[in-house]
Amino acid sequence: MCRPLTGSDAGARPKVAIYTRLSEEDKNKRPDADYSESIRNQRSMLLSYAAEHSWQVYDIYNDDDYAGADRSRPEFVRLLADAENRRFNIILCKTQSRFTRELELVEKYIHGLLPAWGIRFVSIVDGADTANKSNKKSRQINGLVNEWYLEDMSENIRSVLCERRKSGFHIGSFALYGYMKDPDQKGRLLIDEDAAAVVREVFSLFSQGYGKMAIARILNDRGIPNPTEYKRLKGLRYRQPKSRNSTLWRYSAISDMLTNEIYIGNMVQGKYGSVSYKTKEVRPRPRGDWYIVEGTHEPIVPEDLWNRVQALVSQKARPFSTGNIGLFARKAICRNCGYAMRSSKSRGKHYLKCSSRHASKDACIGSFISVEKLEQTVLSEVNKLADTYLDKDELAAKIRPPGDFEAQRTRLEDELATYRKKLIEYSAGIKDLYMDKVKALISEDEFLELSGDFRSGKKRMEALIVEAEERFAALDKRIESGDSRCHIAERYLSLQRLNRESVETLIDRINVGRRDAETGELPFEIYWKF
Repeated sequence: MCRPLTGSDAGARPKVAIYTRLSEEDKNKRPDADYSESIRNQRSMLLSYAAEHSWQVYDIYNDDDYAGADRSRPEFVRLLADAENRRFNIILCKTQSRFTRELELVEKYIHGLLPAWGIRFVSIVDGADTANKSNKKSRQINGLVNEWYLEDMSENIRSVLCERRKSGFHIGSFALYGYMKDPDQKGRLLIDEDAAAVVREVFSLFSQGYGKMAIARILNDRGIPNPTEYKRLKGLRYRQPKSRNSTLWRYSAISDMLTNEIYIGNMVQGKYGSVSYKTKEVRPRPRGDWYIVEGTHEPIVPEDLWNRVQALVSQKARPFSTGNIGLFARKAICRNCGYAMRSSKSRGKHYLKCSSRHASKDACIGSFISVEKLEQTVLSEVNKLADTYLDKDELAAKIRPPGDFEAQRTRLEDELATYRKKLIEYSAGIKDLYMDKVKALISEDEFLELSGDFRSGKKRMEALIVEAEERFAALDKRIESGDSRCHIAERYLSLQRLNRESVETLIDRINVGRRDAETGELPFEIYWKF
C-alpha cells in the first residue's frame, strides 16, 4: 500500500512520478505504429533520465488521446491526488506542455501547490525545473506560449471545421444512429442497415398513429438496444450516460429521431456550440446558425413518409387550451429513477407520471401525481415561507443574498485577484527583461520580442480587471437593490395560482416518489432556487 512520505524517508532516494501524455492531435500527425512508438519513446526517455539521477520511480501516469487543456484527464487527476498526499518528491515530464498547456494551471500547480506540497517539477526538453529559481521566467514564458498555442489552435480548428460543415462533410466522432462513417471517404455517411431498419419502423409506427412513448415501449419490450447502447455494442468508444436504465429507449429519443433531417439525406450540424476552448460546455444555437446541406448522403426515410410524419408531429404539438399543461415541465423528477416526469391528460385532468415506467415495465416502480395536487402543495410551501418571513424588518436582517449571488461574488473576487497577480507578474517581467538588456544578457531584438509579449499580456490584464470590476459593481448593485431571497419571496407572497414564470423563478426541481400503499402519503421534496 502506498503511504505519504515522512521524515524517515529523508535519506532514501527521491521518489519520482513520471507523467506522459499524447493527444488526439499527436495521433493525427503520425501513423498508428509511430504513435505507439512515440509513447514508448517518451516513457523510455523519462525512465532513463530518472535512472541517471538515481531517482526511484513511484509510478507512471499516462493519458492517451487527451488534450493539454483537458483538466479532467483521469491520470492527471490521479497524479495531482497522489501529489497532494505526498506520495512522491518529483514530477517528471518530457515538456511542460505535457503536464498542461494552460498558464492558469502552470501558476496554480507548478508555481503554487506543488512547491507547497514539497514536490519538485522537472521537464526534460524545455528545461523547466522548480528547484532552479532562476528559470521561473522561462517557465512562465512557456506557459504563455502554450496558452497562445491553445487559443490559436482552437480558432484554426474551428475555422477548418466550419468550412467542412458548410461543404456538407460529416464532422463528429460518431455517426447518427442509422448511419455509419465511410471508412474509405472521410466525412461521408453510409447507411447502417441494422439500425436503419429500426429508424424506418419508428417512422412507420408513428405514421400509423402510435405515440412516441408507445413506440419506445415496443422497442424496449423487444430488447432492441437504444442508440447509445447500440454504439457500445458495436465496439465504439462511446461514453454511456451515468444514470440508471440508460440502455432504454425513451420518449425524447423517439421525438428527436422523428424530426431529424439527416434521415432524409440532409446534413444538419452545428446545433450546439462550445462556450470556450477552455471548457467542454456547449450551448444550443439558433436554427439560423446551423449548417444544413441538402442531399449529402443516401436517405433512410422516404420523402412521402417524412412529410406524413412531420404533419402528424405538427398536429400533436398543438398546446392544450388549459395553462396547466407543461407547468412543471423539466422540474418534476421521478425520485426512483431520476428521469423527468411527463405530462398526461385523463378525464379532463392533467397528471405527471414517470416516463421510465412507461418505457419498459421493469424500468422503474413509477411515480405519479396530479398537476393540481402538486400546484396546491407548492403554493402551500410558498405560504409557509411567507409566514416565516412575514416581519419585513426581521426579514431584512436575516436574509442573505442567494447562494448563487454569493458564489458569483466569490468567483469574481478570485478572478480579480488572479488578474491583478498576473498584472504584477507581467510588470515584473518587463522590468526583469530591461535589466537583462542593460546587463547585455539579452540582445535588443530579444528584449523587444519578449517585452512585446509581456506588454500585450499586461494590457490584456488591465482590460480584464476593468471589465471584472464593472461586473463586480453591477452584482453588488443587484444585491443591494433587493435582487435577493427577500424580494423574491415578497414578489410571490400573494400568489393564488402558479404560472410558468413563477415556477421557473422559484423552483429548481421537485423530486416525486411513489405513493405509499398503506399510509397513502406521497413523498416529495421541493428544491428552491433561493
